[in-house]
Formats: sequence, C-alpha cells, structure tokens
Amino acid sequence: MVVDVVVGVIVAVLLLTAVVGGLSLRVVQQFQRGVVFRFGRVRDEVRDPGLVALLPVADRLRRVNVQIVTLPIPAQEGITRDNVTVRVDAVVYFRVEDPVKAIVNVQDYNFAISQVAQTSLRSIIGKSELDDLLANREPINQGLELMIDSPALGWGIEIDRVEIKDVALPEAMKRSMSRQAEAERERRARIITADGEFQASARLSEAAAVMSATPAALQLRLLQTVVEVAAEKNSTLVLPFPVELLRFLDSATETHRRGVAERDGAERGVDGADAVEQGTAQAPTLPGLEQMEQLELPPLEEVLDHSPLDPPERREGGGEQGSGEQGDGGT
Repeated sequence: MVVDVVVGVIVAVLLLTAVVGGLSLRVVQQFQRGVVFRFGRVRDEVRDPGLVALLPVADRLRRVNVQIVTLPIPAQEGITRDNVTVRVDAVVYFRVEDPVKAIVNVQDYNFAISQVAQTSLRSIIGKSELDDLLANREPINQGLELMIDSPALGWGIEIDRVEIKDVALPEAMKRSMSRQAEAERERRARIITADGEFQASARLSEAAAVMSATPAALQLRLLQTVVEVAAEKNSTLVLPFPVELLRFLDSATETHRRGVAERDGAERGVDGADAVEQGTAQAPTLPGLEQMEQLELPPLEEVLDHSPLDPPERREGGGEQGSGEQGDGGT
C-alpha cells in the first residue's frame, strides 16, 4: 500500500510539473517578437525568437510579426488640381518597428494603416496634376509616404515605401490624350520630312552646280536613270529628247536649205541672197508632223563635222562655208 501511494504521488507531481511547464513555456518564431503581459501590465522587455519562459497564470504572451507587410490601398476616386476625375490605387510596404507600441497604442495597426493610406491618397490626388500622376510619380510617392508615416510613428510602424500602381482615366480623356499624342507625332513627322527635303535640296543644288560646269554629266545621269528604270519589266519608259539636239537639227536643216537655194540660184544665174529669199518664199510651211516628214535631212558628213554642244553661230558659219564651197564646185 505504501509503495502504491508513493508511486501515485510521484506520478501526480510529474503530471503537475508537465502542466506547469506547458503553461510557462512558449516558442517565438524567427520572424516574430514576443510581448509579455503580467497581470495585464505590459513588460518593457521584448522577448526574442526562441523558447520563452513565463510565469504560469500570471503572464500572457502576444506574438507580433515583424516582417514587411504588403498592404494594397483600394482605388480612390478624386479630382486633380487641373480638374480631371481619376481613380488611383496604390500599395504600402510597412513593418513593425516597436512591437510594444504596435500592440498597446493602436487596436489593429493593419486596419489603421489602411485607413490612413486611403485618406492620404485622396488628399494627394487633389494636390497633384494629371501629368504628374502619369509621368512624374516619384515626388508624389514620397509625399504620400510622408503623409502616412507621420501618424504611423506613434504606433511603432515604419513605412518602407509607397507606390502608386494605376491611374484610371475617363474614356473621353483617353480619346483626347490619344488625339494629342497623334497630333504631336504628326508634327514631328512633318518636321523630319521638311528637314530631309531641305538637306536634299541643298545637295541637289550642289550637284546642279557641278553638272552645269560639265554638261556631259547631266547626260550621263540621264542614262543612268534610264538604266535604273529599265530594270523593271512592267513599266513604260518615256525618254526625254535633248533640246540641244533639236536645235542642232534645226540649224543643220536651215543650212542645207540655204545651200540648196544658192545652188539652184547659181544654176539659174540668180544672186545667192535673192535665191535664198526666193527659196524661203517658195518653201511650203506645213504645220506639225507633215512639215517634219517633208524636211530633207542633211548629209551624214555635215552632221558628224559639228558637235551638238557647239553654239548656233559656229554651226551656221560652218554651214554657210560648206554651202559656198558646194556652190563653187557646182559652178
């Protein structure tokens, strides 16, 4: 009987010790900090991660997460300083800096930070312009962070950063901005095109100056253009006729006509000048294609003796001289 009583007492003591140990020992995770309340009064000492010993019945432990919390701010609608209605949402990154203040000074610090962030976001929308919300958000983010951080310091909360996620615009404003962007792009395109034409005209004027000094270069450029166009099988090529060649043919025809008139006059015994006048008066003037068909081309030797680039006076002089020689020969 005595042995049974002793064994029962030992078992009871062990059970009581286990119960007391279970009530007095707590585990705090690495990302947590422990705040101890003893008979309802907070202890200044914050318990670090690990095994924490408490007084049974007297102490209560509150674990506080010290990780960075990502808190999305619901979209807030407001009117900017330039009278544009927008909807803006943001996100807040914060963490608990002082666990005692976060537990004692505010009932729910997550909800408190959310409400302060929403009111601060509406306030910052009214102080900003639309262009700043769209393109220059860094100063707005900093101002929003300062507005949220001011009350959060008394709660033991440290604001890591605040970012504006999206700015929703009305459809009419989106269309207006699209038209503005399109007009700006068109203005730049016209300026670039005009600049290109100006540079091209400057180069073409320089090329024209070079070609005017060497007329053969213009003919070579024409032939090169003809070669480039002729490479396409499905195109029709219209070749311009040089004006110099027309003038040469005209002067050669006139020279030949004068020579024929003088030769005929010499055969009839008429002076050369009178024969030319009579030949001019008797020559039929047919308009257009009929006149060109009835013209008699000069001999090939006379055409080869003169260059198309020679002035008309030189060609006429040579023609008259040749006609005189022919007349003397005939006489």
